[in-house]
Order: sequence, then structure tokens, then C-alpha cells
Amino acid sequence: MNDQDPTPPAGDAATPTPVHRRLMRRFALVDGIAALFLALLAGIYYAANALLLVFACILFAIFLYELSAILCRRFHINRKLGLVIVVVLLLLMIGLGGWAMAPRIAEQANQLAKEIPASLQRLQQMVEHHPLLRRIASELPQPKQLMQYLGRMAPDAGLFFGGVLGAIANIAIILFVGIYFALSPRRYIDGFIKLVPPRKRERAGQVLDEIGGTLARWLLGTSCSMLIAGTATSIGLSLLGVPLALILGIIAGLLDFIPYLGPIMAGVPAVLIALSVDPQLALYTTLLFLGIQMMHGYVMQPMIDSWAVSLPPALIIVMQLVFGTIFGFAGIALATPLTASLMLLVKMLYVQDILGDRDEDKRDS
Repeated sequence: MNDQDPTPPAGDAATPTPVHRRLMRRFALVDGIAALFLALLAGIYYAANALLLVFACILFAIFLYELSAILCRRFHINRKLGLVIVVVLLLLMIGLGGWAMAPRIAEQANQLAKEIPASLQRLQQMVEHHPLLRRIASELPQPKQLMQYLGRMAPDAGLFFGGVLGAIANIAIILFVGIYFALSPRRYIDGFIKLVPPRKRERAGQVLDEIGGTLARWLLGTSCSMLIAGTATSIGLSLLGVPLALILGIIAGLLDFIPYLGPIMAGVPAVLIALSVDPQLALYTTLLFLGIQMMHGYVMQPMIDSWAVSLPPALIIVMQLVFGTIFGFAGIALATPLTASLMLLVKMLYVQDILGDRDEDKRDS
């Protein structure tokens, strides 16, 4: 009687075949990628506010870098010296402007906080005489509830820290981190590129340079638009005789950073203040904001888009709603630069590199 061979046959399950080993490696790779993707989503979800704060720091750094680069090209000086000059000039402008106008701004801000509830109350009393408007007004929150909601929303509008002190902390972080980023940007860019496989590093550098140039042009154009919108609003409201024209103009200039929704948000308090004086004045104030919005929408915004990147209005509004739902008010404010960055990533990494469509720019033009 022959002894049985202890070695299992080739097809035995105890010894995986090369095909089985390849399948096991493939399943392990897919599971690993899925786990990393879920971990990345979880990290983004739990660190969303911190990531948004980092993006705001990068935007401010790009703004400073572009201003210093313009100064260097104009006067042929060292870039770091140009950055120091830009930062000093900005601090002087903000400091001197704040010192000269702070008492008036503070007075008008306090008066605005008192006038808005009173204007809402008068508006509610006016609509009581119209059945249809009375029915609509009954569905709206009371003035006290609305002011309480706005008061709760204001502390939560920060990027990372909450409350008034948190907003100051956010501004300080953006200022200092943005200056450090702008001082030596290549150190951070090269460090990020090293995380990419060597054969893809050149393309990653091209993508980052394209995003940086686009955001720089958009920031410069938007800054000019904000200055024009704030100045035009203050002058227009002063000529119309609307109270608190200075603080309302500052609000309009700051909210002009948010395309389409910003001017609407800035126009509401101005119309309410004008309505407390005279309904006809409220009509003129509405026409003023419509005129400024038309100038912005048909003159300034197309110039910014043609210089930086063309963003369809519907896409911007949709992304404002999406980022606003995820990140709150800060997401609405940063929706446009985030959308511009995402569009460039999709265009360069997916449309051009994966699909091989290099003629998209020719068709868009």
C-alpha cells in the first residue's frame, strides 16, 4: 500500500493560484482606496472650518504676493522688500482710516442696530392695511425674533472660532499666516508638490501656478469692484439724504465680495432705513442699488471674468447655496474662489489629462 502524497494538488484551496493572488491584491487595493477616501471625507467634514480658514489665508497671501509683484515690476526692487512695503501701506491705510473714521463708524453702527428693528416694526404696521401683505407678513418672523436670529448668526459667521473674540482671532490668523505664506510661497508649494508622484510633479506645479494666477487676478478685480461699490453706495445714499450713508456704504463694499447675493444683502438694511424716513425715499434707494448692481453685473463682473476666469452666474449661485449649507456664511463668501479653483482642477486634471481634450479653450473662446 503506497503512502499518500501530503502535497495538495495544484487546484487545492490551501495554495492560492496566481490568479487568486492577483484578485486578492486587487480587492485589497480597492478596499484600501475606499478606506482612504472615506477617511478623507471624514477629515474634511470634521475639519471643514479649519480648511476654510486655511483657504482664506491662502487667498490673502495670493493678494499680498500679487501686489508686491506689481510693485517690484514697477520700481525694480526686491520682492520681499516690496511685500514689506505693501504690508506697511495697508496697515497705514487701515490704521489712519480707522483712526479718522472710527468714531463716526461706531456711532452709525450703534444707530443702525437700533434703527433696523424700528424700521421692521414700521414696515409691519404699514402692511397691516393690505390683506394680501398682511397674510404674507403673518408668515414672517417677528422683528425681535429676526434680530435674535441675526445675532445668533453673526457669531457663527466666523471661519473657525466663534463669537466676537473668535472673529478677531480669525482675522489675526489670516493676517499673520497670509504674510508668512506670501513671504516664501515656494517653500510651501514645493513641499506640497513633493507629496505627488515624481512623474506628475511638473503637471502639479502647472496646475498650482494656474490656480494661483487665476485667483490673483480675480482678487485684484474684486478688490477694485468692492472699492467702487462701497464708494458709489455711500455717495449715492448721501445725495439721496438716507441716514447712516457711511456705514451702509461700508457694508455694501464688504458684501460686494459675494457676487449676486452680496448686493441684495447690502440693499435690505438701506431700504429699511430709507423706508423709516419716507416710502418714496425707499423707492429711490432701491433704484440706486439696482443701478449699482447693473453696473456691477454688466460692466465690472464681465471685466473680472474675462481677465480671470469665466464663471456662469447660475453656477456661482448654486455653489453659494451648496457651500453656504456646508460651511455657513463663510462658505457663501468664499464660494466664488472655491468654485474657480475647482473648475480649474476639473478642466486641467480631468478634461485635459484624462479625456485628452486640449481644444476646450478654443471652443470656449
